[in-house]
Amino acid sequence: MNPIYHQAKFLISSPELKINPPDEGWEIAFAGRSNAGKSSAINTLTRQKNLARVSKTPGRTQMLNFFAIREGLRFVDLPGYGYAQVAEAVKIQWQQLLEAYLASRQSLAALVLVMDIRHPLTAYDRQMVNWCQHSQLPLHIILTKADKLSLSIGQKILSEVQEELSVLTVPVSAQLFSSLKKQGVDELHASLDKLFGLNLPALNAGAAA
Repeated sequence: MNPIYHQAKFLISSPELKINPPDEGWEIAFAGRSNAGKSSAINTLTRQKNLARVSKTPGRTQMLNFFAIREGLRFVDLPGYGYAQVAEAVKIQWQQLLEAYLASRQSLAALVLVMDIRHPLTAYDRQMVNWCQHSQLPLHIILTKADKLSLSIGQKILSEVQEELSVLTVPVSAQLFSSLKKQGVDELHASLDKLFGLNLPALNAGAAA
């Protein structure tokens, strides 16, 4: 467990790139289908119930939501894709915002792709994987709602996902995760440490400062 992530604070919700925080330091972006549990995962890993907005209605993350971890380190909650029951014009607007951020953000260090373990690697998920491969961006996958399946079935699905992604030439990892059971939190912290490219003593020193 790394307590630095428990200090995360909301910075800004950005409907367009020009009002994003300065493009400096390092960011890890969280992407996923609108009903995959992305906001719940962010709240769980930061031990904050309401840091990222959670709704029973999928698709409520409509902007780029930035969270400060410490000076120079941020999380970004990206608009959900693929499920939201909104007008097609709004979906297109969200998609354009997502694509523009991914294509232009120099501080983007890695992507965490959030997938419901019961519906892994949808067409939209594969688009994100292919984008990471094309951009040579490190990728970490969390298979959420793992508590909905037995451990043996969950491990089988994890192995299948890992096998499919083994052909990628970018750093890629995957894990089981459950916000309800707090499963996989320490593993996710360790992966985030690695993706930020900082050693644990330095992160802890920042947390204590």
